[in-house]
Amino acid sequence: MRKKKKVDRKIVSDPVYGDVLIAKFTNHLMVSGKKSIARKIIYDCFDLIKERTKKDPVEIFQDAINNAAPRVEVVSRRIGGARYQIPKEVSGERKTTLAMRWLIGSARKSHGKSMSEKLFTELTAAAKHEGEAIKKKREIEKIAEANRAFAHFAWR
Repeated sequence: MRKKKKVDRKIVSDPVYGDVLIAKFTNHLMVSGKKSIARKIIYDCFDLIKERTKKDPVEIFQDAINNAAPRVEVVSRRIGGARYQIPKEVSGERKTTLAMRWLIGSARKSHGKSMSEKLFTELTAAAKHEGEAIKKKREIEKIAEANRAFAHFAWR
């Protein structure tokens, strides 16, 4: 076996909202081990959501993650001297990881505002099936659909 086995670590739920998904999101957002700064960004973002949309921030956050999570992705495989993009269904854990990565990445790309405001914009857009993260998801699913003819190589 070439890869190491994945170590299952128990992640402690978020102290304010009591949600494990928010704690994972905090860990993804964190840079150079500065968790307190990452938490402040997320809590400020949730305050903005509560203030501007008058809805539950945890609900909007979960909707954004669910909407940005891809159903299929493509895996590059070498078969008979050629490389094929093989469509593959995404597992539950990887779905949420990709969704978080895309949401944070698209928020970091935009300029001019504080990170909490950029994250607010991205989360609310994703909750409405809009925004950069949703665009990325659709793009990847489109590539997977285009390469559906190579799905029979998935068994290798």
